[in-house]
Order: sequence, then C-alpha cells, then structure tokens
Amino acid sequence: MNNNKNVFLAIFLAAAVLFVWQYFVATPSMKAEQARQATLAHQEKNKPATAPVLPGIASGTTHMSREAALKVGGKRVVIDTPMVDGSLLLKGARLDDLRLKNYHATVNPKSAEIVLLAPKSTDYPYSATFGWVGTANMPSDNSEWQQTGGGTLSPGHPVTLTWDNGHGLVFTRTIAIDDKYMFTVADSVANKGSAAATLYPYGVVERQGIQADEASMYLHVGFVGVANGSEVDAKYSDFKEAGTPAKTFSSTGGWVGITDKYWMAAVVPPQGENFNGGYLGTKTAAGVDAYQANYRLGARNVAPGASTSVTHRLFAGAKVVDILRGYEDSQKIVHFDNAVDWGWFWFLTRPFFWVLDQFNKMFGNFGLAILGLTVIVKLVMFPLANAGFRSMSRMKKLQPQMEELKKTHKDDAQKLQLAMMEMYKREKVNPISGCVPILLTIPVFIALYKVLFVTIEMRHAPFYGWIHDLSAPDPTSILNLFGLIPYNPHAVLPHVLAGYLSVGIWPILMGITQWVQTKLNPPPADPIQAKMFAFMPVIFTFMFATFPAGLVIYYTWNNLLTVLQQYIIMKREGVDIHLFGDGKPKVKKLKAAND
Repeated sequence: MNNNKNVFLAIFLAAAVLFVWQYFVATPSMKAEQARQATLAHQEKNKPATAPVLPGIASGTTHMSREAALKVGGKRVVIDTPMVDGSLLLKGARLDDLRLKNYHATVNPKSAEIVLLAPKSTDYPYSATFGWVGTANMPSDNSEWQQTGGGTLSPGHPVTLTWDNGHGLVFTRTIAIDDKYMFTVADSVANKGSAAATLYPYGVVERQGIQADEASMYLHVGFVGVANGSEVDAKYSDFKEAGTPAKTFSSTGGWVGITDKYWMAAVVPPQGENFNGGYLGTKTAAGVDAYQANYRLGARNVAPGASTSVTHRLFAGAKVVDILRGYEDSQKIVHFDNAVDWGWFWFLTRPFFWVLDQFNKMFGNFGLAILGLTVIVKLVMFPLANAGFRSMSRMKKLQPQMEELKKTHKDDAQKLQLAMMEMYKREKVNPISGCVPILLTIPVFIALYKVLFVTIEMRHAPFYGWIHDLSAPDPTSILNLFGLIPYNPHAVLPHVLAGYLSVGIWPILMGITQWVQTKLNPPPADPIQAKMFAFMPVIFTFMFATFPAGLVIYYTWNNLLTVLQQYIIMKREGVDIHLFGDGKPKVKKLKAAND
C-alpha cells in the first residue's frame, strides 16, 4: 500500500507542478506578450511625457504612435531585408525601429508584424546604439550624422554615415546587415587635429516600460549574455529597488543583451578583445522602468594624423536556434544559443529540441515531429518500461490472492502487510518496479513542456485540422459543441474558468487513453486510493485543456503506445484484461480452472 501511495503522490505532485506552471507562468506570459504587441501596434497619441535618465534614451514631448514618432524624430535610413524592415535614425545614429516580417501577433498572417525595436516617445522605447567615450565633443543622441550617398540598408548594400565633431575628430560608421538578424557596425575615427585623443568604443541596448507579467519563475526574461565562457544574466526585478548598483563583469569574448521569451537584442564586441560589461536598471524622471545592457572596450590612443577602428555587431530578431548556432559557428560568438532559456533540464531540452527540429525538417510538420520524438523516447525507455510492465502484469495476476489476504486479515493491517510482502517474495514480484513506467514520464513531460514553451520554432507551428498553433491550447471547446455554436467561451466566462471548462477534442482523446491505461494497471489495495486513481483521467482531461496542444498530442500518442506495449506484455503473462468492471480477475473462475 505504501508503494501505491508513493505512486499517487508522484502523480499528484506532477499534476500540481504543471498546474502552477500553466496558471502562473504560461498564461500570464502569453497574455503579457499579446498585450505588449497590441500596444506597440496601436499606441495612442497625446499621453503624458516621460523623462528617461539612462544615457542614450532621450525623452520625447508626448507619447505617440510608432508612425507619428517616425515622422517627428528626424531623417531616417530605411532598413529592408527578407526578414526585417524598419529604419535607423540619423540623429544619434540610433537603431530604434525594427519589425520582424516572418512573425505576427497572431496565427493570422495578416495580423501586425512583431515590433522589436521602437523609437523614443512611443510607449515602449527599445533601441541599440554604438559610439565612443573618453573625451569632449563625442557623438551623442543629438549628433546629426550624414549619410554618404543614399539608398536603403539591405543585404549586400551597407550604408555609410559620417560626423565631424568640429574639433579635429571625424567619425565614420558603416552599417551592414545580413539576410537574417545580424547588423555589422564598423566604426572608425580619424584624428585631423593637433592633439592626441584617447577613446573607448562602446555598445548598448536599452529599453523602457517593462510590464511586470513579462517576468516569470519558469522563463528567464531580462538581461542575458556570456562572459568568460559562462552565462551571466539578471532579472528586471534585480533592479526594482532605487539605487541598486549595476551588475558589472569583464571578459575576453562574449556578448550582452536584453531578451524576451522569443526575441532578443544583443550587442556583440570583437571576440578577441577584453570588454567591461554591465546591466543597469533604474527609473526615469517620470517613474518609468528603464534598463540597459552595455559593454565598453579598451582605450584607443589616436595620435594627430592617425586613425583607429573597431567592428561591433548587433543581433536584433527572433531566437531561432539554427540562426543562433549559425552565428555562434560562423562568427565565433561564444555560447550564442544560450539566448534560449533551456532551463535546469537542459540535458533533456536540448536533445529533445534537436530531435524535434530534425524530424520537422524531415516531415515538414512539428506535430509529426512530436509523434516521432515520442517513438524515440519509448524506444530508449523500452527495456525499463518492459520490466515495469511485466511486474505490473504479475501484480495484477496476484489480485485474487491479494483479495483473499485482505479477507483473511481484514482486522489486522500489520499482518496483512506482512502477508503481502511474503507473497511478493514468494512470487518474485517487485511492486516498486511497476512504478518505473509512470515515474519515467515525469522528467520527459517537464522537458518537452519547456521546449514547447520557450522555443520560437513551436510558436504558431500548425498540426493538422483545427490545430493551428502547437504552443497554444486546443482551440475547440465542449462549451460551444466544438464550434457548432458560434460563440467564444473565453469572451463570456472569466479566463481561468473558461480555460478549464473549454475542454477540446485532443484533451478528451488524451483523457480516454489515460483511462484505458489506468484500467490496465493493477488497482490499489486501498479502496479510497482506487477511487482517486479512477478520477485521475478526468482531472487530467480538464487540466490538459489549458496546456499547449503539442504537449497534449505527445501525451495522447505516448498513452496509446504505452497501452499497446502493456497490452502485449499482459497477454504474454496470461493476464485477463477487463476494461469495464473492476478489472480484477475473478477468484471463482480461477479456482474452477484449477480443479
């Protein structure tokens, strides 16, 4: 009985953990991102001004829409590539306007493009700048850079900007972009004056107006980077107290940035140079949260008549694993794929994602990839699961004897326990091994949940039929007869209530397979536990209604394979299978067969 209690406790804890993740992590994070994108796409005009204090973010006179901010900020250079569009502001040479062409706010391809970088005076300014410090008359936010020639910044067509400080230093900046998300910023300074100058190159990413729900206990958002070969990060909440000092570090090689769940802006110094990095959070004069990730390189001494140069890079885009690893390999950016929050179970999430990605490239569908991954996991665990199922089958064959023991020792629990242990020993059955198939599913479940939750490849990835987004719950609902009644339960009922009552087709299929699997298992000796186990498929059905559809598909397919494996083993062990009724072999029939 203790073993059954342990199994129940494990299942209960796993269910509780998954419930907490979905309620406090996945749902708030998804809603926060939707709200942020809606705000960026439809910002209102004439809101109170903010007065940021972080270097590089200048205050505007009003809050305005993106379109209005682009018109009043000054001259701009258009950015247009196969994957991004936007512009850079010549005043300050600021990269502050970038949208991601391949990603939209919803599964509807006509919905608004994802806004990553946004100009000042909008609700959520977000930008990247590069420059020089160390002496007077350095380029600033108010410096009017001049474009040499003209044209659009696009792959194979860089733009060149110049600025003369009027005191002998001429700054030249050539900005290039590839066909994905990497900008290359080549800065040079020519000293045409009569005095030497000591300059320090820097790169910075900064943003304002972070919503509280964007941070969570299960997903890292905020500062991210690599220094000295190890990840160095910080949360927005680390700077919630006024006067919190910056988090600083130094390294040779690495990068720093600010990450969301799916998107990131990161500045990358020359990988062979030492840099001093830092994360800073503060409040603007208007009380708006403001954050900055930056680095500064070592001194450049520029004698009269001499020049110096440095090449920075900026990643601004979606955290597609293949793209991140491509930059890591081709540009030697240390651990660049750490931008994805692989979590504590990285030793499972990384290989799981790799398998899913390979199957997706093979089948052209991440839903089919999930089915393929399930088969791989089942094959890897086949020997352990087989041993566990054989033990469970033998346990089920012993049910008649267990019933007789319970009748014999119905008034003495201690003697019953001793008699059962003696029976296990005599029949060479280990009741603990029967728990293995159940317990093995928990870490796999958690790791796959993480992969579905954090990787952008799963975002808006369709399956077949009504599943248009594997990272979102099944959109069908029993409350509207699976679409036959034209109303949306989420628009009528409170969100949490609608989520747990809107049981879709896939959660129902999962519940059915869970019920079949439960009927194949030996029932607990304790009647109360048996009733609780009988309700688990129902509980899981309603719980899984809120989980990503990809996870429900995995669990349903896994249950089907488990039932098939268990059914074959039970038949080989000579166990009668009763899906309806109490599932216990009849003692009288067994006795009659032996006579």
